Amino acid sequence: MDLAESKIVERAVYQPGACGIEGMPTRMHFFHAHPPTMPRAHWHAQVEVNYVMRGSVHYRMAGHDLRLGAGQMCIFWGGQPHRMDESSDDSIYAGAHLPLVHFFRMRLPSAISAMLMDGATMLTSETDCADDRNFPRWRSWGNSGDEVKAQHAVEELLLRVERMFMEPYTIVSTDMECKAGSASVSPSFGVVRMCDFIAANFLEEIDAVDIAAAAGLHPKYAMNLFRKSTGMTLIKYVTLLRLSRAQAMLINGNDSVLQVAMDSGFGSVSAFNKAFRQIAGMPPSDFRRDVRTAAR
Repeated sequence: MDLAESKIVERAVYQPGACGIEGMPTRMHFFHAHPPTMPRAHWHAQVEVNYVMRGSVHYRMAGHDLRLGAGQMCIFWGGQPHRMDESSDDSIYAGAHLPLVHFFRMRLPSAISAMLMDGATMLTSETDCADDRNFPRWRSWGNSGDEVKAQHAVEELLLRVERMFMEPYTIVSTDMECKAGSASVSPSFGVVRMCDFIAANFLEEIDAVDIAAAAGLHPKYAMNLFRKSTGMTLIKYVTLLRLSRAQAMLINGNDSVLQVAMDSGFGSVSAFNKAFRQIAGMPPSDFRRDVRTAAR
């Protein structure tokens, strides 16, 4: 996905990759690039942080549109299908895709998680020259192969996102755009433990009982806690991780839909088809055909 910052000769188009955020939905992924447009909406199981350093971009989210110019930063839940349909020739953006296990380690206002999972985008113009230096450095350190530098980059980024909610920001969603203040809340370690277990095991046959046991919680309490924190059920989150991986496999590989379903953790092709329709609005075979046609 990363492109050089030199002059863009021809307009780039982004396609989900098996080694990218869709195919590796529990990975922390940093970027700093000219943002290519997308031929169709995609989704991934991470919270996305975008900082526009130069130029402008336009997103079509689930329920609202969003235009960002230089110096603006936003954060949104990537599990909602979204598409960047405009990117100026001179645009450069930086940011990261945060797995939920990182997201829930942050000290954020209590309502933020629920609003993000419900499709809202948080937008701020409270940025400065330090962001122009730090975001590219975080990408460099995050991809350096040096574990100490990579961890430092993650911790600095999480602190920067926390700071976003200590300063003026705007909530943009389907039917509202309002100013919000800030508050503080302690992270739920139970949710972090559940996210850790799901990240390591989402391709296996796991259910809410297994997830709760791994976090040392009663199943009913675990399900209520996770839903209150994220706005979705445990099983819906597991399904989203599997669908994210399946999305990349459909586009990049030639395996049958049945094989993609099995390799993505679904117990049957019928369950896979049903879940895929719910997020993509079409069966997996049609999705693969449409994306490949658009790419040509």
